[in-house]
Amino acid sequence: INIDGKIYQGDVVVFSDRIFSPWQRKESHYLDMDDLSAIPDLLKEKPEIIIIGTGYSGVMEIDQKVEEFLKLKGIEIIIKKTIDAWKIYNELSKNKKIAALLHLTC
Repeated sequence: INIDGKIYQGDVVVFSDRIFSPWQRKESHYLDMDDLSAIPDLLKEKPEIIIIGTGYSGVMEIDQKVEEFLKLKGIEIIIKKTIDAWKIYNELSKNKKIAALLHLTC
């Protein structure tokens, strides 16, 4: 993925002012609560929306507890294939505080 002219080949977390890369999980195609907690400052940033890109083909799965936890925190969650997630991030980040968790393969 090309972000502001820099190419990233591994999974990334995009904040409004920085990129966290590489973003790794215990299981490459699965996102659970431990993986979410391991993202530096994710919840401290207080995003209104977290967009999760599940890969080119949408293979990455999201643990239901992740969705429930974010909703309890008052954070909207959008889960899409990464190409669609990136487009949504580009549009919504103009007016909202957003973080994007992007799985780039599969």
